[in-house]
Amino acid sequence: MNSDPDNPGPQAPGRKKTRPALLVIDTQNKYLKIVPPRDKEMGIFFINLLTGLFRQNGFPVIRIYHADKDKQEDTGSEEFRYPTSILTDPADKMLVKTYSDSFNKTGLDDMLKESGSNTIFICGFSAVGCVIATMIGAMNHDHQAFIVKDAIMSHSTECTRNAEAMFDAISYNAVRLILETC
Repeated sequence: MNSDPDNPGPQAPGRKKTRPALLVIDTQNKYLKIVPPRDKEMGIFFINLLTGLFRQNGFPVIRIYHADKDKQEDTGSEEFRYPTSILTDPADKMLVKTYSDSFNKTGLDDMLKESGSNTIFICGFSAVGCVIATMIGAMNHDHQAFIVKDAIMSHSTECTRNAEAMFDAISYNAVRLILETC
């Protein structure tokens, strides 16, 4: 039996090492207007904790933006951008999507494969739309996927909590523990 906590021993045969990535979905000014103030404050707080944790541990942060496919949007506008209260980094990867599922007709799966990521943690907006669609999309692309509790938002506190319950959202502390063991 191995008693050294810093060296857990060989990896189980056939088991892939966890390589996480964080997806921050659609936390743009144009959408955050409809989030209840307390939920927005808590969501942004946990998104900032998560992005800091991922960056500190050298794992990818991918900021995802939603653009309406039926109209020309100014991707440089204040409405399209993330609020300044969300701590961004120029090293973050960025992706613009036009469907709810961030994998649909985008290069997200290739981006994740290029970074070696196989485990996806999801936060952002909307808990009852793009977050769930992306969660299912991640599973359809054979990624392990987790929604992070208190780091997703929607137009309704009740709907957000229901989405967290339906998809068995994990806490920030659980994410931290997982990242520390990668």
